[in-house]
Amino acid sequence: MAVKALAPFAAIFLILLMGSLAFLSMAQDSLTFDELAHIGAGYSYLTHQDYRLNPEHPPLWKDAAAVPLLFLNLKFPDQSDWWTQQDSAPAWWVQFNFGKELLYGSGNNPSQIIFWSRVPMILILLCLAWFLFRWGKELGGAWVGLGTLFLIAFSPTFLAQGRLVTNDVAAALGAAVSMYYWLQFLRDPKKENVVKAGLAFGFAMLMKFTLLLLAPTFVIMTFLYAFLNPGSSRVRTLTKYIVLSLGAALIGLLLIASVYQFHVWNYPAERQLRDTAADLTPNKITPIKDLVLSMAENPVLRSLAQYARGIVMAGQRAAFGNTVYFKGEISASGFSSYFPTLYSLKEPLAYHVINFILPLGFAFLLLKEFLKKRSKGSFFQSAISWMKENFTVISFFVFINIFWASALLGNLNIGIRHLLPIYPFSFLLLAWGAKELYIRLGEITKRTFVVTLVILGVWYGASSLSAFPHYLSYYNELAGGIDQGYKIAVDSNYDWGQDFYKLRDFVRENNIDRISLDYFGGENPEYWLGSAVQKLDPFQTPHPMGWIAVSLNQFMGGVAMPVSGYDQPSGYYQWLAQQTPVARAGKSILIFHIEK
Repeated sequence: MAVKALAPFAAIFLILLMGSLAFLSMAQDSLTFDELAHIGAGYSYLTHQDYRLNPEHPPLWKDAAAVPLLFLNLKFPDQSDWWTQQDSAPAWWVQFNFGKELLYGSGNNPSQIIFWSRVPMILILLCLAWFLFRWGKELGGAWVGLGTLFLIAFSPTFLAQGRLVTNDVAAALGAAVSMYYWLQFLRDPKKENVVKAGLAFGFAMLMKFTLLLLAPTFVIMTFLYAFLNPGSSRVRTLTKYIVLSLGAALIGLLLIASVYQFHVWNYPAERQLRDTAADLTPNKITPIKDLVLSMAENPVLRSLAQYARGIVMAGQRAAFGNTVYFKGEISASGFSSYFPTLYSLKEPLAYHVINFILPLGFAFLLLKEFLKKRSKGSFFQSAISWMKENFTVISFFVFINIFWASALLGNLNIGIRHLLPIYPFSFLLLAWGAKELYIRLGEITKRTFVVTLVILGVWYGASSLSAFPHYLSYYNELAGGIDQGYKIAVDSNYDWGQDFYKLRDFVRENNIDRISLDYFGGENPEYWLGSAVQKLDPFQTPHPMGWIAVSLNQFMGGVAMPVSGYDQPSGYYQWLAQQTPVARAGKSILIFHIEK
């Protein structure tokens, strides 16, 4: 009873602590690479209702980031070539150039824009944490709720991504909310719950296109639920659920169409058609391309055409892949071990110890229970009964496995952040599994189990706190820790441009009047350092001398060994690798001083 009464206060403490860690570390981070495109795009949506920028991501989270900017009286670069694009179809880089124009070339205060656009992202992070706490309480009581909240509150990956204007934490929220309400609809298929499930599904689809994987998940869940709960007629029950599921999907589609209609309201139809044709040119599946273009030509379907355009663009990106550094090699087609490796190294080691102990112990004890019942001839019925009682847990496993399969089959290797939609369900499963294992243990073993969990929890929390404020660069002990993790993978795993302010301060504090820079990120170095900074050309001969700074994303790509078939320049920073850095800006920018 005491735990139940105190749980909300403990939850508030953890959420406030999480918010403080996110907020205080966010204030020290410069603009990351993708934020440059997202902030400008979101602001253009709300001020112009025109979706010409960044169509490869849904709009809702960008809208949230842009809301505080409406009160800053910003100057919008309406006449910028990056906005008007009168003479040519759009290219991927246009959205970044527009963001640069809005933040650094229009007389606005970039620090103010970056700060306020990140605040709603932290609120989304905290909403997710509170939602998981409440769901955990429903699933298994106060301890399960607090355990789930503890895992997300100290997760370095959530603390890193939840402060930035990106969609991965928003996608995790969308996946969790949609799953919750779909389960509610299956258990009680009344009209009110069908509507909630449909709206939640539409909400998720407006967060990130990879959440389309919820659709096959919900199909499997719906068929399985009807099989486990046949009622008087399995066929009749299944038919009812199919019809209601289609109704929920239609409600979700109407929500998507309504939101997108707002965003294309002032987007000229002929311009949308031109842009869509340009963006889908690389697509080799002609029927899909033709369908999206025909939708764009239809005034009634224009909003859904824009949504479909984004889906196809996201699919193209996943299929084509990107140039990526991984464990000493560089490739343009991805690595099969990329996500499993990063999953094992980008969360505290204590998390993986818990992840190993709990499922193993719980599976062992559960199997013992089933084997006892089998001797009585009721093994199958016992299994069916357990599945019915724990259908929520089974649903988690379905989504996790589908999402993992998609990640492993794709070629887009740009960060552990792409796995964030499965994390809420992993956290819930671990907390629930700990409770289920606890109640099956003997009294003496229970005490040992609790002490072990406390020790692992302290280790988990301490590992996360020790990374402050460098959460984006976090790697656990197996990767050599936060200072050595860049040897595994960079990009949004380690170096996304977040440490430029520290480089700027280093230059000013050391009165450096000239520094050659190869920077990876969203900032505009010339805006902050003026003529003191010049772009570093790694191919220049003779090699540059004096002060040199290189983002680790660029540096590791320039010293990596190309895999078979990689036909881009490589090894271009081997000359610099022979030098010893004199300093680091934060964790992600190497600083050299080479004497003449």
